[in-house]
Amino acid sequence: MADTLQHLAGTPVLVCSPDGTPLRTEQDALDLIGEGFYQGAGWVAVPADRLPEDFFRLRTRLAGDIVQKFVNYRMGLAVIGDISRHTESGTALRDFVRESNRGTQLWFLPDLDALRTRLTPA
Repeated sequence: MADTLQHLAGTPVLVCSPDGTPLRTEQDALDLIGEGFYQGAGWVAVPADRLPEDFFRLRTRLAGDIVQKFVNYRMGLAVIGDISRHTESGTALRDFVRESNRGTQLWFLPDLDALRTRLTPA
């Protein structure tokens, strides 16, 4: 299954396939951002399973490096799926997720319906 452009609440979102290439490097993030721009997306929805374990270990800085690329290019990033096994193991990631979900650039959400709800204008 390929990555597809979907319109969620009127917002173009590149919805990434669960079986696509994992986001292991900043270059992987840039490639995904480029694909998002090419397809006209304002957001990219990445299944949590496409992110390596190091993404969820904040001390590796992988999450920060990847997220910074999305911020620099003004493209939203939604991590879709259950990440509870990661957030249960430490407070730093749990705090990062909570703060990210308060913002407008990075969200950790359980499914695409939750993303659609977040993107719906008030």
